[in-house]
Amino acid sequence: MCGIAGLYHLGTAKPVAAGRVRAMADAQAHRGPDGSGVWTDRGVGLGHRRLAIVDLDSGAQPMATADGALHVVFNGMIYNFLEVRRELELIGAQFRTKSDTEVLLHGWRAWGPAMLPRLNGMFAFALYDARDRSLFLARDRLGVKPLHYAELADGSVAFASELKGLLANPAVRREPNAQAIEDYFAWGYIPDDACIVAGIRKLPAGSWLHLQRGKPLPAPIVWWDVDFSERARGSVASLEEEMRDRLRDAVTSRMVSDVPLGAFLSGGVDSSSVVALMAEGSRHAVQTCSIGFDDAAHDETRYAAEVATRFATDHRTRIVAADDFAAIDVLATAFDEPFADASALPTWRVCQLARETVKVALSGDGADEAFAGYRRYRFQAAEERVRSMLPSGLRRNLFGTLGRFYPKADWAPQRFRAKSTFQALARDGDEAYARSVGVTSPEMRAALFSDSLKRDIQGHRAEERYIAATRAAPARDALDRAQYADLKIWLPGDILTKVDRASMAVSLEAREPLLDHRLVEFGARLPANMRLRRGEGKWLMKRAMRRYLPEGILERRKMGFVTPVSAWFRGPLAGEAVRVTGVLAETGWFDRATLAALPAQHKSGRRDHGRLLWQLVMLERSMKRLFGQ
Repeated sequence: MCGIAGLYHLGTAKPVAAGRVRAMADAQAHRGPDGSGVWTDRGVGLGHRRLAIVDLDSGAQPMATADGALHVVFNGMIYNFLEVRRELELIGAQFRTKSDTEVLLHGWRAWGPAMLPRLNGMFAFALYDARDRSLFLARDRLGVKPLHYAELADGSVAFASELKGLLANPAVRREPNAQAIEDYFAWGYIPDDACIVAGIRKLPAGSWLHLQRGKPLPAPIVWWDVDFSERARGSVASLEEEMRDRLRDAVTSRMVSDVPLGAFLSGGVDSSSVVALMAEGSRHAVQTCSIGFDDAAHDETRYAAEVATRFATDHRTRIVAADDFAAIDVLATAFDEPFADASALPTWRVCQLARETVKVALSGDGADEAFAGYRRYRFQAAEERVRSMLPSGLRRNLFGTLGRFYPKADWAPQRFRAKSTFQALARDGDEAYARSVGVTSPEMRAALFSDSLKRDIQGHRAEERYIAATRAAPARDALDRAQYADLKIWLPGDILTKVDRASMAVSLEAREPLLDHRLVEFGARLPANMRLRRGEGKWLMKRAMRRYLPEGILERRKMGFVTPVSAWFRGPLAGEAVRVTGVLAETGWFDRATLAALPAQHKSGRRDHGRLLWQLVMLERSMKRLFGQ
């Protein structure tokens, strides 16, 4: 795991200052504290910060071929690199290291972009080919590893793993992107096709970009997509066995390391499955760690301890205060862009704990998206059944009227909060799902944003991104479409960004075996009722893991990393909410009256603005760091 950075001139091959490339790489030193390197030539410069995991002695970067024709900087891990290496050796490649990085050099020489489908891994890399003076940028299928880039005024393209790497280059302009503010309030994060800094882009997951001297900056080329349109054939028993085999292979392939390796363990189905299969494939006790809370309502450590005992892991737990908001500034620094998924706090804490004893940790992320584990899939499926039974006109009139007049009761028990359900049933499925995954509704955004910000947004509506993804999905039904959109938007934008930044902030490599692309493709082919059955998500995965995990773990209600932000803003952070809304009122982006009313409405308990206030706090911290606002 590493940080990469560089510069490439699209036009005249001007000299590249090594110091500038080094500054961009060093801004990401947390991603690679074990070593650094810079290579420059006319018109190109590559920088690297190394977190040494494999081939500790000879895997330094930038790495070049023996003839100096190819140079590469690489962030990530190719899990099947030995298999690809053997294939390359059979056609004459001669390797000088034991590193997975060198596979990229010889793979490019042999196959060009066709190398990418041969790779099983998480990666973002930049490869310079002196033969035609081109630069090739690529990102892994699901977007585990990040890559930002920008075209500069002098005709060069700058790139870096993190936004802070780009911003270390003084030629990168710092201007806020109004449309990204709309996106941020809709989702709580900035999606992969946007950036809070105007003019900066992120290479999409499963895409590559080939920069060539004398040609304009091209559009990225998609080299992988997940297809839900086909269905697997076979009995439940045969598919269950295939699921188990694929899970086992995904986990064991990610246990390759020359440094200590462990796992996060929450006691939920996903992390427990990973630990079970690690224990099965390991000669030694698996090192596991969990974070608990001093608030019993949010604490899962008893479940993690049960799994740790079952598989005789070397387990460590640390209890943190439920009011662990002192890390807000740390998170703003780590994420660069505003990021309001409050589970980033405990994620960062568990990464800290893991890093005390290991350098690599396996996580359970990805199964919910791949195998329909979220409750929202159950709701979407149920709502689609209702939609299919009623003509659209009748449905819009009936449920639209109920949605308008039913009171919004944030203070009431969940079963009495039917307003959002009525409103969802009045809409078509794609629009309803786009709204269901959002954080701040379009109506709230309309009230919150100032007229000037609305003009700058220029009609951009965040939900259209999700609607477009669901409608374009290679899919058969509504569940397929919802999962496809989440894999393309939510997963890289929120979940994988959270894990990458939180782990890299403490120089820990996190690996996601449940996002092995072969496993994700298998999940997409499963019949819908083997993913979601009788309201139970991840149905086949749970069935496949019955021989490993007790029923109490497999069937318990999903908790996740819950952070009690609503309680914070009615207690210790009430004053911070007032301060932040006051500061943001001066930006001109918000309606002053709406903004000023939020803290008091929330503190009274009549409205729950906890998530919105958290968004405002994280926005204020990020804006101050990025733009001095």
